[in-house]
Formats: sequence, C-alpha cells, structure tokens
Amino acid sequence: MPSLTLGNEPHHTVVKPPGMPRAARIALVVVLVAELMDILDQSVVLTALPAVQASIGAGPVAVQWLTVGYSLTVAVGLITGGRLGDLYGRRRILLVGTAVFTLASLLCGVATGPGVLIAARVAQGAGVAVMIPQVLATLHVTFDGENRSRAFGLYGAVLSLASVLGPVLGGVLTQLDLFGLSWRPIFLVNVPVGVAVIVLGRRFVPESTASNAGRLDLAGMLLSALALALIIFPLTEGGTHHWPLWCFALLAAGLLVLGVFLRHQRRRQDGSPLVVLALFRDRQFSGGLSAQLTLGLSTGMFFMTWTLYLQRGLDMSPVMAAAAFVLLALGELAGATVAMKTAGRFGRRLPQAGVLVVLGSMAAYGLQIGSRQGGLTLLAMTAPVVLIGFGFGMVGGPLTDLSLARVPHESAGSASGLFNTAMHLGIALGTALTALVFFAGAGGSSDGAANREAFTGVLWRVGGGLALMWALMFCLPKRTRNRAG
Repeated sequence: MPSLTLGNEPHHTVVKPPGMPRAARIALVVVLVAELMDILDQSVVLTALPAVQASIGAGPVAVQWLTVGYSLTVAVGLITGGRLGDLYGRRRILLVGTAVFTLASLLCGVATGPGVLIAARVAQGAGVAVMIPQVLATLHVTFDGENRSRAFGLYGAVLSLASVLGPVLGGVLTQLDLFGLSWRPIFLVNVPVGVAVIVLGRRFVPESTASNAGRLDLAGMLLSALALALIIFPLTEGGTHHWPLWCFALLAAGLLVLGVFLRHQRRRQDGSPLVVLALFRDRQFSGGLSAQLTLGLSTGMFFMTWTLYLQRGLDMSPVMAAAAFVLLALGELAGATVAMKTAGRFGRRLPQAGVLVVLGSMAAYGLQIGSRQGGLTLLAMTAPVVLIGFGFGMVGGPLTDLSLARVPHESAGSASGLFNTAMHLGIALGTALTALVFFAGAGGSSDGAANREAFTGVLWRVGGGLALMWALMFCLPKRTRNRAG
C-alpha cells in the first residue's frame, strides 16, 4: 500500500498513521461502513413507514417528509461537505459528520412525535452530506494502482449490497419488534455502528488536507445550497402534486440562482472557491461526471417503476417483489466482484461492457414481458434480472475510479461532492420523469396490463439513457493511467 506522502505533491499535506498496510485496510473498512450507513438510511425507513405512521400518528405529508427531508438535505449539502474536507481535513470532517449522523439516529429512535422525527431525519441528512464526500476523497488520496481499483471495486460492492439490504433490514427489524421497540431499532442500530466508525476512524483513517486551501466560501455555499434546493425539491415533489405552476417557477428560480453561483465561482477561482471550475476542463472528469448523472437518471426511472410493475403488473406480494430485488442485488455483487478482481486493468472497457450487458438484458426482459404478460414468474425472470444487476455492478466502482483518477489531491473533496451530487440530481430527475414515462401510460391504474405496457415503455427509455452513458464513457481512458498527484 503506498504512502500518502508523495514527493510530487507539494500542495498536499498528509499525516500517515503507523503500520500503513494494516491501517489502510482497516481505514478502508471504516470509510466503506460510513458509506453503507448512508445508503441504508435512504431506504431502511421505507418498509417501516406503516409502523411509524401507526406509532406516532404521522399523517401522509409527515410520512412523505421522512424520506424527502433526508434525501433533499443530503443532495443540497454534498458540494459544501466535500469542500469542507479539503479545507479542514477529510478525516476530521468524516468524524464530525458521523457524530452528527449518530446523534441524529439516536433522536430518531427515541422520537415520540412526527415533528421531532422529521427534524432528526433532516439532521441525519446533514451529517451524511458532510460525511459521505470524505469517503470518495479518502479513497482517492489513500490508494494507488491496483489497490485503488480494488478499493473502488469494494465501494461498488457496498453500494450494491446496501441498495437491497435497506428495505430488507427495515422490514426484519420492524417485524422482530425487539424489546417491544417496533420500528425504532432501524435507527438505533446506527448508534453503536457510528461510535465504532468514530473510534476506529480516529485511530486508523489517515488525515489529508490541501495546504493551500484557504477559507470556506460562505457566499458560494449558500448560493449552491439554494440553487440545488430550488431544483431538486420540485423534481421530487412535482409528480405527487401533478406538476402545478409553482414547481416550474421554483425550477426557473433554481436555474437563475445556479447561474449566479457559477458567476460567483468564476470570480473566486484564485481565492479558495467552493467548486474548482478547472476540474471541468479535464475531459476525463467532466465526461465521467456526465455519465454519473445519466446513470442516476436511468436507475431513478428503472427502480421506481420496476417495483410498481412487479406488484401491479404481476400482482406479486411485497415479499416476492423484495425477492426480485435480492436477485438483482446478487447480480450486482457478482459484477462488482469482477470489477474488484480485475483491478482496473481494462480501463473504460469494463464499465462500457457492463452497460452493454444491462442493455442486452433489459431488451431480453422487455421481450419476455411482452410474450408472457401477467404469467411471468419470478423464476422465469431470474436470468435477465440477475444479468441486469451484474451489468450495473460492473459500472459503479470503475466509473468512479476512472472519473476521479486525474483529480488533484487538493481538490479531491470538491470533486467527490460534485460526483455524489450528480448521482442524487440524476435520481431526482429520473424519479420526476416517471410521471411522464410510466404514470402517464398506466394512468395511475392498478390494472395489470396497463402497468406492464407502461413498464415496457420505461425499459426502452432507460435503454436510451444507458446508451448515452456508454457513449460518454469514451471520455474515460482505455487503460488505467498514472494517478493524480
């Protein structure tokens, strides 16, 4: 495992803990567990919502904000969270974010009313927004060569595991009713895990900062947060309210504020900006960022509509639908394992091959849906579903690795915040588009035939997004090259 203190990094200050090989492995586990907690808490609440609603008397709006409040806060704060790590130390900010998340999880677990629970969920999101950009930034500056590719492969595997483990864990813990606590353990379980991350992270995660970082751009922070909130909120809520005029007004205002933010950033490029605009001059980073945005959009459309198709189009029970997600997650884990084992030897060809696997499998799945209609069983769809997951598993880790490969270490936090924001914004866009590509076709009906036909249409549109992502990956290198210094 390479040292973090490299002779060709005059602007990068790193404190290396003793016993680097062993410490680096433990540090990798610590930051990946932090990432796991974030992904789990985005979805763990979904299967527990009925129990939460009955327990604390939450109305429909309050129930909705238990998820929206969390995801919106995360998306809005990621850019600022990433820059905080560059300025004040990535380990320090990781631990601060973890402490906020852990305390907020405790408050969620003891909340007696919907107001307190929603506020605690927002606080969880704030902790995650500060914590998560440090994961990619720490991986970027800590590992190199094959170790780096393996680390990002494990990162992709964790994302795959968490995507299915959240709803399953939420359902199991709620059903077990541990100590008569009903749904509360889904949050309380974060407390010991968060404490462990803080203790081990303080001991084993190496500190890294940019020595010429300067001060935090407060005006940029406020402008970016406002712009993202004005854009993501109507995208998240528009479909629920049938796209009223205020949604489009907020989107227009958000784009206007975004323009002001970019102008402000251009003026501050020599004075510690929130976003280092020079990053976008690198074709590898800007192309990878665009591919990440497209990936979020495509998965946002697919997963939102797939669960509705399984239960409405095929009349599956929630348990059977969860089993279908398990099949897909197993495929993702297998694909992520391939990415980890190949250790970046194939450059962009591996994630591009993954996209082609997904495209072919989705085409086969669409033809299968059309031929078997409502008689399609879980067993019959196993092959295309597992292959879809396998292809996705080959994409996540390598795409991140290659996109960030040439980012200077002093800008790692800023780049990580942008990369995470692209995924969240893409998911919000994809979810919003379901109103046009699925609900418009199904008409909100529970009729199986209408839902099957609407989902088939979604598959072809998702395929178009994936084809665009495949093309954008030509901005990435054919082979793994020297990493940034």
